[in-house]
Parts: sequence; structure tokens; C-alpha cells
Amino acid sequence: MAQNSNPQSFTIAKNAEEAGFSTVRLQRVDALLDSFVTHGIAPNAVTFVARHGKIVSHKAFGYSNIENKIKIREDDIFRIASQTKAIATVGLMIFLEQGKFQLSDPISKYIPSFKNPRVLESFDVKTGAYETRPAKSEITIRQLLSHTAGIPYNDPLQDLPEFKIPYFNSLKPDVLEDVVKKIASRPLTSDPGEKFEYGLGIDVVGYLIEVLSGQKLDVFLANMVTGPLGMNDTYFYLPEKKSKRLVELYSKESEDGPLTVCNNNDNRLFPVSGAKTYFTAGAGMVGTIEDYAKFCQMLLNFGSFNNHQILGRKTVEMMSRNQIGELEVRDYKDKFGLGLQIITEVSTYGAIITPGSLTWGGMYSTEYIIDPKEDLILLIYTNVDPYANSDDFIRRFETAVYQALK
Repeated sequence: MAQNSNPQSFTIAKNAEEAGFSTVRLQRVDALLDSFVTHGIAPNAVTFVARHGKIVSHKAFGYSNIENKIKIREDDIFRIASQTKAIATVGLMIFLEQGKFQLSDPISKYIPSFKNPRVLESFDVKTGAYETRPAKSEITIRQLLSHTAGIPYNDPLQDLPEFKIPYFNSLKPDVLEDVVKKIASRPLTSDPGEKFEYGLGIDVVGYLIEVLSGQKLDVFLANMVTGPLGMNDTYFYLPEKKSKRLVELYSKESEDGPLTVCNNNDNRLFPVSGAKTYFTAGAGMVGTIEDYAKFCQMLLNFGSFNNHQILGRKTVEMMSRNQIGELEVRDYKDKFGLGLQIITEVSTYGAIITPGSLTWGGMYSTEYIIDPKEDLILLIYTNVDPYANSDDFIRRFETAVYQALK
């Protein structure tokens, strides 16, 4: 990562030019998002764009609740799903810096149920019969953080009673420790280190944080990451007084189909109802876009923001380096660090995004870009699932921002 200005708080740019943007060209962002709402492509959108720590766009478009015509606000709260992963990764890196573990350590050293893993060889869907073999190696902590541990979300054995785990938005009184032990009981789908398989590795990381800290995951992250950064609206479960700021969750089944209220009540209601005991490090948090912008700026600042040094510079540099070798992220031709996707020169994911930028998003269509070369962060949030227009919604926003740079 290149050296940046490292601002410890955001300021509002006097004009777009002060932050290296064209005012005229930046207006295309607003026109684009207005059109998304007007044409029913998205119920809402909140944006955050800052360069050199100066905010050039923090705006809200559309409605948090279409049926009741409630206008969206910049400080409304969204389900951020897999953006939780980077927060949990940073939390674990605190223990790495304290010398509590090494990335090459087998996870079984700290969670014994992962000892002697096995790999799925065959599975008969009709009978439920399956065969396994010993894995070639133990799972390392590095592999958990880089999604190369062989623990995918779409596990072939998920529907077998002995291997079934709760969905991450469970309203039942599930707890992370029990879920991770169930994950450990499953055979892996590949040998550790051999495939990039996006999945439940960061949930295991969340429980590792609990083991190392002696605290519940929500308490530790609030004390050590979100609290020091001033992310005061980021939680696993919302306090009653903030629950009305949670945006409605919509669905859009096809690109030409209507926006309808999501019929999955677990996904809709988990932040404000249910047992509220399941702290999923992989997908469980909610928060405002400005809160997550603070987290992004901290990484851009090599670990520092709000006058708190969360991580050391070299730790953030390590997180931002390729940790998967010749493997690639899905079919994007990108690499993966520790908790972070790395845009490459040949990326098919973010063609206009500067190589070396860091990114990831959440299943409800939230996404962030951290661009060290441009000293830039950009985020866009909406909450729709399933969302047939998600990729188009996000990519067109990113293009509109980048084309406005001078």
C-alpha cells in the first residue's frame, strides 16, 4: 500500500475539486442513483466517497420503506452481512500482533475438534451415503482467513441432520461455539490450501477470538475495533432505541421484476428480534455506511483512525498481500489477502478499479472499495435479497465515481 495522508477524522470537502474530483462529472453519480430509484431498480442507495479523508459524497436516495414512503437517511442502518468478515479479521490480527498465534498454526491447536480433518470423496444424494479420506494436512489459521480451508458455504452434506448448521441469521438460541464444533465435524470439500472456496472459515475465526480473549465476540469487537473507531451504530443486534433506523429488506427476483418486501423473516428481522445469541463473524453485523467508512479509512491509514492505532502498519500491509498463491477468487482473476479481495491488473470484477485496491461486499448488496493508490474509499449500500440487479447496481456506481476523478 502506498503512503497516504492518514487523516484521523473525516472532513467535508469544500468542493469536489479540493479532493481531486470534477464537480460536473461527479453529478453523474447522483443522476445514476436517482434513476435506479425512479425506475424501480433499487429501493434506495446510500453512498460514501472520501479522498485524502475529505468527503465528496455522502448522500441518500430513495426510501427506507417504500410502502410507507419513508425517505432514506444517510444514517440509516443496513445489514452488512459479509462485510463483517473484515472486522473479525482485524480483531484476530490484534492477537497475532500480541504473539498469541502464528498464521501457520493449525487451528486444532486452539480448537481441538478440528484435529485430523477428513476430506469428502463421494456422496450419494439419494441414500445420504458418503465416503471420506484423511486430509493431506491440518487447516491453518492463514487458510481460514483466505478461504482456502475447504469449508464452503454450500456444503454437499448440509442437509444431513448430523452436519446441519443454522443459517447465519438464525432467530433461535444458537451460539457460535456449538456451530463451530458442528463445522469441525464435517468432512472438508478439498484439502487445505488447494482451492479458494468462499465459506465459513471466518466464523471459525470468530470463535477463535472468543477462545483467545475469553469474551463473547460482540464484546471483544466492540471493545477493540468498532468502539475505538467510533463505529457507534455497528452491532450484531440493534438496541431497541435504534431499531427503527433499520431499513426494510426487499427482494427483486428478476431484472425486470418488481421490488417486493423480502419473505425471509430470518433475514428481515434477525437484527431486531429472536434470541440474539448467535454472533456470526462471517455475516452477522449491521451498521451505517459512515461507520464502515471509518473502518475502511483505518485500513487505508495502515491501521489508525480516530486517534486509535488498531493495527500496526506492517500487519495491514500483510493483510493486503496475496495469500492464495496461484489460486484466484472465483472467476474474477483476483487474489485474496487476509479477509480482503485484492483487485489485479487483469480483474474481471472491477475493471475500472485501480489494481491493488481492496474490496468485498455483503449478500444484501453493500460494498466497499479501498484504493491506496488514489487515497480513496468508496462505499454503496442498499438492502435487497435476492437481487437480480446487484452486480449492475454496484459496478455502475463504481464506474461513475472513478470517471469523475481528475
